[in-house]
Amino acid sequence: MSSASVRAKLRELLDPVVGTAGFDLEDVTVAAAGRRTVVRVIIDGDGGVSLDAVADAASAVSAFLDEHDVVPGAYVLEVSSPGVDRPLTEARHWRRSVGRLVSVSAAGTALTGRLLAADDTGVTLDVGSVLRRLPFAELGRGRVEVEFSRPAAADPAEPTDVETAAPVDAP
Repeated sequence: MSSASVRAKLRELLDPVVGTAGFDLEDVTVAAAGRRTVVRVIIDGDGGVSLDAVADAASAVSAFLDEHDVVPGAYVLEVSSPGVDRPLTEARHWRRSVGRLVSVSAAGTALTGRLLAADDTGVTLDVGSVLRRLPFAELGRGRVEVEFSRPAAADPAEPTDVETAAPVDAP
């Protein structure tokens, strides 16, 4: 069985296992590491993922894999949460990043701004004190920007302008 077919089978089988633990299965990768195989399972949740939750999910996944013998031969299981560099590609990724500084390409224009809101239809960004409502159909892959010191909260009266959708002007 190829690693791609093992990966697809693992995604299908592990999604309910991870879901039962209260998390979303973000990714599964299968890679050769010498004589062993490394199975990496990435989980996430609306409230984030604590180390205890990762340990609990790892136990559930390990027990399932041992019982169903899906991965041929010896393997190493790694269960973790997505890193800050994970692309924002789905509505739940955006929703979980509200309040953070993000960069994204929207309608061909690169934007960086504070993510103020996200729902099932799109996001609202504060870009240079201008609110921009952007539907998912216009968004490329977003990325959380690492901030070492977050600026003080803005005056609630600001920003005052609201722009919606197309076209997005360069700041």
